[in-house]
Parts: sequence; structure tokens; C-alpha cells
Amino acid sequence: MKNLIYLFLLVLLYACGTQSTGEEIDPEKRQYVEQQNPVEVIVLKEEAFKKELVNNGKLVALRKSELHFRVSEQLKQVYVRNGEMVEQGQLIAELEPYSYQQDVKNAEIQLEKAKLDFQDYLMGQGYNTLDSTQIETEIYELGKIKSGYADALLSLNNAHQNMESTRLLAPFSGLVANINLKEYDQVSSGESFCTLIDNSIFEVDFNIVESEMAEINLDDEVQLQPFAGEGQYLGHITEINPVIDEDGLISIKAQVENTGNLMQGMNVKVLVEKDIPGQLVVPKSAVLLRQNQEVLFRYTNGTAYWTYIQTLAENSTSYAVIAHPDKGATLAAGDTVIISGNLNLAHESDVVIE
Repeated sequence: MKNLIYLFLLVLLYACGTQSTGEEIDPEKRQYVEQQNPVEVIVLKEEAFKKELVNNGKLVALRKSELHFRVSEQLKQVYVRNGEMVEQGQLIAELEPYSYQQDVKNAEIQLEKAKLDFQDYLMGQGYNTLDSTQIETEIYELGKIKSGYADALLSLNNAHQNMESTRLLAPFSGLVANINLKEYDQVSSGESFCTLIDNSIFEVDFNIVESEMAEINLDDEVQLQPFAGEGQYLGHITEINPVIDEDGLISIKAQVENTGNLMQGMNVKVLVEKDIPGQLVVPKSAVLLRQNQEVLFRYTNGTAYWTYIQTLAENSTSYAVIAHPDKGATLAAGDTVIISGNLNLAHESDVVIE
């Protein structure tokens, strides 16, 4: 019995001695993992830094017109739809013309009657012609009035104008918008029928603060980025309002050619870039905040060195930087700076360039 107990204990001790509490890590492998800090770097050089003034604006077509009929009548036909492009002079819609055609015919009849009365008057004055060059001006003009000929001419002209006004033509090329009426609807004179938008060139109005005034000039290039959608459009500043409002803002206008899908009323971001020469420029990913201080890491022979800096200017992608003057740091053109893989680095960390 004792022998069986001794045998059981020996087996148990052997099992405990061979059981592992976890995977053993090769010391060389652990050392390799700890030393592997892959980074990307750039070499600093003095270059022009593109400072950006960023503002928001809204696009307004340079030419936009509310079109309406000058006469009232039932809508006979609409020839275009919202969003359709039309050419200058193209027929957009027309009203039922019958009553205005009758007005023209009636005015023509009245003119013929007045013409006969005018001839009778001139014959009574000794003239057998309607040629104004052969009649005294005073007699000719008085005869037109007394005979009703002048009124009849005016009425016929108005009838023709009203007849032409039953046809709505595009005054310029552009996109049709805001058509809300349908065929057979009653249209009132002066009522807005549609909006015509010249979408080839847009204007954007934005504001800058007073301190930025010295950095803005007429004809400066601007970049426009729509909030909705992608793409970038180039324009130029066309107007600087020489008044500072109560909020310390100055109104600026720029024009941009529509080379894509810009639309009336679209919200855009407006960027004005100004070159600042002779700067040390790094991507934003190179700059970190440590102990409430801006730092970056310089790379030298496989080692990362913590360097205090100050940012002088920024744009959407980069900073212009200098070494912090109060921290004894150094930074110059030709230094190699780590731009990625730097989030967990410490001073004098070993790194490997990817």
C-alpha cells in the first residue's frame, strides 16, 4: 500500500514539474520586439510655407434672373423642365395667344380707319400725300393727333408687344429652376414663372478679420472646397469692401469658374494661401503635445531625440516650426525629423526607418 502511495506521489510531482504556466518567450525575440520602433522621416529644408486663411462662404450666380410674363392668360405650354440648360433666346413657355391675336387684328383695323381720316385731313390742308418730308411738320403732327392716327399706331404697337409677351424667352444661357406652374394654369402678369441661373461663373462672399487685411489683395488666387462633395476650384478675389464692420470684419468677394458641379447657394470653404519664405516645414503628424509643450523627434543614427519646438504658422496639412528658444533646443535645415510612428516614443528611443 505504501509503495502505491509513493508511486502516486512521484507521478504527481513529475506532472507538476512538466506543466507550463504560459508560453515561454525567447529572450532574443522579446529583445527584438522591444527594439522595433518603425518610423518614417523627412529631411528638413528651408522652403516657402503656404499660410492659409480659411473662411466659409456661399455661392451666388453672377447672373440670375426671375423670369415672368408681362401679360395674363392661361398657360398653353411649358417647353423646359427644372434643371434643364437653355440657350439665349430659347422659348421657355408660352400663354394662350388667341385673345392677343384678336387685339392685334382689331388694332390693325383701327389703324386703317385712322389712316383714312388722316388722309382726309391732309387733303383738306392741300396735301395729297402721307410723305412727311413733303408736308409741314406742324400740319403733319397735328393731323396725326386729330385723325386718331397717332393713337392707332400706339395701340397697334402695344398689341404687338402684348402678343410677343405671351412667349417667354431666355434672356441669356443658363439653367432653369423653380418652375411651379403647369399647363392650363392661369398666369398673372408679373408673377414669377421661373428662375434662370447662369451657372458658368459664381461669386462667393466671405469675411476676414481686420488683422488679416494686409495679407489680402485684389486678384489673389483662392481655392474653394464644397462642403458637400469633393473637388477643388480655383478663383480670384474681385472685390475688397473698404469698410470694417462693428465686428471687426471685412467683406471680400471672389469669382470662380464652374468647371465641375457647383450650384447656386452651395456652401463652400474658401482658402487663401500666402507664401512665407525661408521656413522649416513639417507635416502636422510630426508635432506632438507632451507635458503641455509642443515637441517633435529628431532622428540620428537610429535614435529618436526629444526636441522642444514652437509652431509659427499652420495650414491644413503642415506647420512652420522653430526650436523653442527657452528650452535650449536646436533645429536646423538638414536635420532628420520623424513624421510617423512617434506617438509612443521617448527620449533616446531606438527606432528603425521604414
